[in-house]
Amino acid sequence: MTNQSLPAVRVGFVGAGFVAHLHAEAYRAVRGVRVECVAVTATRRERAATFAAEFGVTKIAPDLTAILADPDVDVVDLCVPPYLHSPMGVAAARAGKHVIVEKPLTGFFGDVATPREEMLRRALASADEVIDACGRAGVRFCYAENWVYAPAVQKARRLLAASGAPILRILGEESHSGTHAAANKRWETGGGGSLLGKACHPLGAALYLKADEGRCLRGTPVRPVSVMAEIAALADTAAFKASSPCYMRIVESSNVEDWGSMLIAFDDGTVAQISASDVVLGGVRNQMALYGAKAVVFANINPNDAVQAYAPESSVFGEEYIVEKIETKAGWTFPQPNEDWSNGYYDEMQDFMESIAFAREPRSGAQLARDVTAVIYAGYLSAAEGRRVDLRPLLK
Repeated sequence: MTNQSLPAVRVGFVGAGFVAHLHAEAYRAVRGVRVECVAVTATRRERAATFAAEFGVTKIAPDLTAILADPDVDVVDLCVPPYLHSPMGVAAARAGKHVIVEKPLTGFFGDVATPREEMLRRALASADEVIDACGRAGVRFCYAENWVYAPAVQKARRLLAASGAPILRILGEESHSGTHAAANKRWETGGGGSLLGKACHPLGAALYLKADEGRCLRGTPVRPVSVMAEIAALADTAAFKASSPCYMRIVESSNVEDWGSMLIAFDDGTVAQISASDVVLGGVRNQMALYGAKAVVFANINPNDAVQAYAPESSVFGEEYIVEKIETKAGWTFPQPNEDWSNGYYDEMQDFMESIAFAREPRSGAQLARDVTAVIYAGYLSAAEGRRVDLRPLLK
């Protein structure tokens, strides 16, 4: 089959920054579907122009409205801050475009002093608005949770499924030193801190794995039933502020938490412990430990020891990339041979393009996106009130 005879999916990008680059690189690796990057818009036109030149995008659009009016665009890839996900997703669906939306799906974007119960209510209403809009329009909703597609997580899923026994306990963490975007440091634009922006990854993977296990073992997904959580602003402590020099990439004037942890109980009596932080040195920690009734699997997305390197000083490796968020190239490091692949972006976009081209649901879709939103904002409520929160009335 020639490339021109393959089914085609035409992508319009909204945003041309870090995430858009990850997605565009992953589209290049898609097989069996011809992906055409046809349009891009960004708040800074010069950034959109640079992105278009790098990835062969044929049109630079002035705004989202132009992307949605373009008959050559099949799917809108929303590579924008979380506070824009729901309104832009709704607009895309109403325009008849399939929707790819980055994690987290949405949240509460407003005054940090708002009662957490109100935050939870409004976050779920925002999630339902975009999901329902996609359903009414009959377009695909693709939730870009790359952990679901990480090769280490998928191998863990297959190993544990082969054992024919349940996962009893899950430990998951995403942590590193700070965040790429200043928008993620404010409730008004980020919707929360570490618990939302980072814990959503291991949480999404944990919910996915338990749902998949339930379908295999009992014919119905295993669902979360309660959450207990705690959060903290570690960079605001006197001990942190007194430490010098400071190696953390912390944005000043943050009003969100930089550490959070959740204990989630499932309807089969099993548990997951999910943690995240913005105040961890040594590069990104993307790791899961899965303790099953018949097997134990560790999924070390990052760091892993596929490649190990040593340099007596940071200049030895020059401009060669090591790994995301590493503070120094000196000493022992764990360089990633293909970070985008190991983080799951290649298989994520493969699945999304197939789901659109062949009219099937993606592995990571609306149910997972909404469940993650419900658990995290119930976690914020739990942390504020010091109690376990029942998730069952919140889930669909």
